[in-house]
Amino acid sequence: MGGKRSALILGASGLVGGLCLHRLLASTCYGQVTAVVRRPLEVENEKLAQRVVNFDRLEQELADISADDVFCCLGSTIKKAGSQEAFSQVDYAYPAAAAHAMKRNGSSHFLLVSAIGASEKSLFFYNRVKGKVERAVLEEGFPFVTIFRPSLLLGERHESRFLEGVGVKAAAWLNPLMQGPLRKYAGLDANKLAYRMVHEAEQALTTNRPPILTLESDCLQKVL
Repeated sequence: MGGKRSALILGASGLVGGLCLHRLLASTCYGQVTAVVRRPLEVENEKLAQRVVNFDRLEQELADISADDVFCCLGSTIKKAGSQEAFSQVDYAYPAAAAHAMKRNGSSHFLLVSAIGASEKSLFFYNRVKGKVERAVLEEGFPFVTIFRPSLLLGERHESRFLEGVGVKAAAWLNPLMQGPLRKYAGLDANKLAYRMVHEAEQALTTNRPPILTLESDCLQKVL
């Protein structure tokens, strides 16, 4: 691939993952992009390889895949998943399994979509799961880890999420008022997050950045 980098993306059928995939395929830094999916995507590109897998045995499914950079855009809601246990499977178990497998396979950079307020000590189950998956990824010891903590993501989803839909409408009114310390709670355009994910991956080897970088939602709002 002419010395270009390779990427693996999980969650490419979702809002952020789909936008991230589009940017990876357009990037001149990447010569190969592998999308790990449950069902084939309606996307065709000479750079793209699709791997249809059983996520419940993700470590085994990824055993023969190599990639320089891993983009983990997996995420659900408790309502959509159906239970706290099912939610934890998608938002913790799958990313943790991917991180373990891809560190073993030699990946150098893991980029994780987490959430604002992520903390294992949080009073909220959702935020505790996000904090737990952050720790699991960090413990793998990748040369580079970038964690993104967006607030409510704004954009066109394939599936309907009622409460998020209400939040998106509210954000249109509230975002202009979110200034100063409140800015990190403003709704974030998913395109900005996808752009920043690919940008951070492209820049990691050419800039003097720390091995571990956590970007909060207010930072992601800024145009570089």
